[in-house]
Amino acid sequence: MAVRKVETELDRLSKLRDADPSAALPALRKALNDRVNLIVAKAAKITAERQFRELIPDLLHAFDRLLENAAERDQQCWGKNAIATALKELGHIESAPFLRGMRHIQMEPVWGGPMPGAPREADTAETLRGTCLLALAACPDLDRDDALRCFVDALTEKAYTIRLEAVRALGQMGGMEAALVLRLKARLGDEEPPVLGQVFDALLGIEGERGVPLVSEFLHKAEGAVREEAALALGSSRLARAFELLQKSYNGTRDPEFREVLLRAISLTRAESAVKWLLDLARTARKRDAIDAIHALALHRGSEEIRRAAAAAIQGREAELEAEYRKAFEI
Repeated sequence: MAVRKVETELDRLSKLRDADPSAALPALRKALNDRVNLIVAKAAKITAERQFRELIPDLLHAFDRLLENAAERDQQCWGKNAIATALKELGHIESAPFLRGMRHIQMEPVWGGPMPGAPREADTAETLRGTCLLALAACPDLDRDDALRCFVDALTEKAYTIRLEAVRALGQMGGMEAALVLRLKARLGDEEPPVLGQVFDALLGIEGERGVPLVSEFLHKAEGAVREEAALALGSSRLARAFELLQKSYNGTRDPEFREVLLRAISLTRAESAVKWLLDLARTARKRDAIDAIHALALHRGSEEIRRAAAAAIQGREAELEAEYRKAFEI
């Protein structure tokens, strides 16, 4: 099919977002069976957007078809990625397609080989495996032990996106087994800080206050992005001790970048005492710290009360603070 015709078909599919179901359903069903993977992907996306659950059998058929001769039928996994996402968003909770997608590896030539201008092979199914992996957490027909085995195995994947989804899946599974795996992963570390950040989030989500001591260790023992991830995870958890620990860490460090992150984390706790403390910083701290406090408070720019309190806190201070306030609160 010529490129121009494909583009025309894609434009035609876009119009199905507003079409009557009587016209949209047969057109999407036909598109899901198309031989062009971009058309299949677009149809799957619109099917999910419109929540057409009656097309789930067609999505499953298309998924199986694209997994056969996969590199030829679905380059870059565009079709399979869209279908897996659509199945998840439509609430499909039978594990079979996700298990198959989770195991799929698709090596394709890509540019950037060892010799200039030479192709190399790369796995283009990493996003697919991550999507399917996370979807398994909601599948009741999959034995819990088998699901946990899948997630633990995925923690050793080379692609950090898959490790990230494995951690998210463990967080969704919950329970003592998942918490213990997450604790081990936190201790072992990861070369990608966002993965550890997700570990901290998931662990605090499962264990609550019991997970705080472990995560708070990384405020002091870790460096760079890892300790920042720990701070933001504590702040986002909104647990009772989070503000106290973050405040203590703020008072104990001179690193300006980390202090800025700590203030944002403190603001994320949404604790009344935290907001009051940030307002005091904006009112009395040296200019750099006051500016950082203003930007931390601006995370709540939707609150008229905090907006007014922040404006009052910097009243009479340097003109630069007023400018930063207006920028931060989008005035």
